[in-house]
Amino acid sequence: MKTPVLLLSTLSLSALAAEPTTVNSQITDTATQSNQTAQLDTVNVTADFRQLDLMQIPSSITVVGEEDIQNRNADHLESVLSLAPNVNFASGASRARYFQIRGIGERSQFIDPVNPSVGLIIDGIDMTGLGGAATLFDIEQVEILRGPQGTAFGANALAGAINIKSKQPTKETEGYVQGKIGNYNTLGLGAAISGSLTDNIQARFAINQIKSDGYMENIHLNRDDTNNIDEVVARAQVAWQVNESNDLNISLLKTDINNGYDAFSLDNNRNTYSNKPGQDTQDTSALSIKWENKLSDSINLELLASGSNTDSIYSYDEDWAYGEYTYVPDVPDYQADPCDLTQGPCLYTIDGYSTEDYYFRENDRQSIDFRLLSGTQGKLFNSTTDWILGITSQNRDESLIRDHTDPDKDVSSNLNIQTHAVYSELNTQISQDTKLTYGVRLEDWNYKFSNSNNIFLKDSETLTGGKVTLESYLNLNHMSYVTLAKGYKAGGVNSNTDLNESLRKYKTETNYTIETGLKSNTFDNNLQSRIAIFYILREEQQVKQSFGLLDDENKPYFLDYIANAAEANNYGVELETSYALSNNINWNTSLGYLKTEFTDFSFEMVDPADETRTITIDKDGRELAHAPQWSLSSSINIQLTNQWSTVIEIEGKDAFYFSDSHDVQSNDYALLHAKLEYTNKNLNISLDGRNLTDKDHTNRGFWFGKYGNDPRKFYAPEPYTQLGAPRLISLSVKYNF
Repeated sequence: MKTPVLLLSTLSLSALAAEPTTVNSQITDTATQSNQTAQLDTVNVTADFRQLDLMQIPSSITVVGEEDIQNRNADHLESVLSLAPNVNFASGASRARYFQIRGIGERSQFIDPVNPSVGLIIDGIDMTGLGGAATLFDIEQVEILRGPQGTAFGANALAGAINIKSKQPTKETEGYVQGKIGNYNTLGLGAAISGSLTDNIQARFAINQIKSDGYMENIHLNRDDTNNIDEVVARAQVAWQVNESNDLNISLLKTDINNGYDAFSLDNNRNTYSNKPGQDTQDTSALSIKWENKLSDSINLELLASGSNTDSIYSYDEDWAYGEYTYVPDVPDYQADPCDLTQGPCLYTIDGYSTEDYYFRENDRQSIDFRLLSGTQGKLFNSTTDWILGITSQNRDESLIRDHTDPDKDVSSNLNIQTHAVYSELNTQISQDTKLTYGVRLEDWNYKFSNSNNIFLKDSETLTGGKVTLESYLNLNHMSYVTLAKGYKAGGVNSNTDLNESLRKYKTETNYTIETGLKSNTFDNNLQSRIAIFYILREEQQVKQSFGLLDDENKPYFLDYIANAAEANNYGVELETSYALSNNINWNTSLGYLKTEFTDFSFEMVDPADETRTITIDKDGRELAHAPQWSLSSSINIQLTNQWSTVIEIEGKDAFYFSDSHDVQSNDYALLHAKLEYTNKNLNISLDGRNLTDKDHTNRGFWFGKYGNDPRKFYAPEPYTQLGAPRLISLSVKYNF
């Protein structure tokens, strides 16, 4: 990629500063003072304690708005994450469940419970680890917060958080119906309606279904729909202005996701051989209630309560094949018996193992967050300091039933995590141009774990996080900041009975981040730019390890567990620009540069399954998993006429390691997308093309150590990869009323 050139050219644009001036109380109205008609819109961030303009918040945040979602023709969160620099996802399921920010984040979950590094919040409901629900129909915006969010989110936001906000109810009646068709038998249909129920109550309801055969072809079953998508999501929002001092907002979410899962290919392509394709289902019912009360001019009260229940099934054909079958090799490399290919094809019967693996999970979550905020007359220290004081309590119950073909591997488990926290954040106006923000969170974290293999573990910790930020307006157009933040992720348990006891528990991980940034409005507010430079020190990093082993019948199986590395360092640069080149042309760019490195991660350890031998682990100096060095997204939006518009976009990533336990890497890639749109009054028609050059790109990879998974090669070790989406073409029609 020629990203360094792009970086320098864009930086040169954002560095054009105006004459230094004294910042006055009209700083928030700067955008309205410009006389240019091609100005960029103001974007407010709702995940912050106080809703502020994106350009005024001293931290790294990307906001993906409704227009961005439509331009990407995005059905799910995974389709818009590349719009944020240094953000990645792991596709070990039909949809992305886990996300990585600045090289930090989980990639999968099987037997053991997972403590997440990146939080996922949907309309105030904690859906962390349940990313299947992150669909994007009737969504107002997605906010991606990079860096530890130790004050606001606590243990679930070591690397950052993703906040999804639905479109809100309106007083005037409005709505739309939308349909989509595309290749791979893609079909989507949705509708939304909003309006007033009474003078002071508004409601909004939206429902959408998306279906697709998926991009895999099962050779054995002669089917092309074993990795299908079938998702129905419904949302309801109610806004009640109880009186002048009280507002009540209620959000309801219901998902019915019945996706297939047949993505493991022995040939590293889109052909599978499984005889028992898997499932990836998620049935979620969730509710959140937010009450805002203006107690006085000095104090405001906010209360947010939420609860959710999720039943899910995650299953797959573990052998990726169908047991005994006939194989016609190109050459007889793997057979001891002689075969003369000149006499015709050589047919071999291969007796492979045949197993399936099912994970039935139920998640119940409840949380309540009570906070007091200073009002206009409630500032401290001679009216220089806004303040927030909050207490929160969360409860998480997770039950698992694993059903394996081998009954010796069946297991059931129960996990309960309870947290109680107190937090506070103050914002002091040091001078007319300078503010100091400082916050802290004290969290009492407790968990209990038990399973049917007689493993019982109970533990508790007191965890602390927070941040200190100094921001300064250099002039009306440039705001700089520096932040020191601490995040944390609690320790946990490895429950596999094949592990020796020394690996049963792993420790809490801590993230220390220092970040400096510059946010600028230049060229009469036609160019907005945000640049951040950060350094992260991770202590007791939690690292997933995986080993390929043989059971008593000489069949391969795979042992996963989490251990602590000594340290890791992550540092990099992030640049985002939005440039209104004219009234008809906008250019948006996101560029990320990331360097990651294990520090002092070289040691000998006892074999996880055999205490009589040792294994050498040496990742010292290696990059972390799912942390590409370069990531880029750049798009040009052109209004061709009053009715016609087009978007042309390129996105790309450098190669990255798939795992911290092996060295298989993805390929680097650049994808081309385009959209042509026609709008006439209430009618909108768009033709969308994703990955127009049909570029093969990998997003998940495996190496099982001593043993592979291909019976045709007698389970010789080799890398396996899964491909991202191929060329996708779709036609969408939307009618607004």
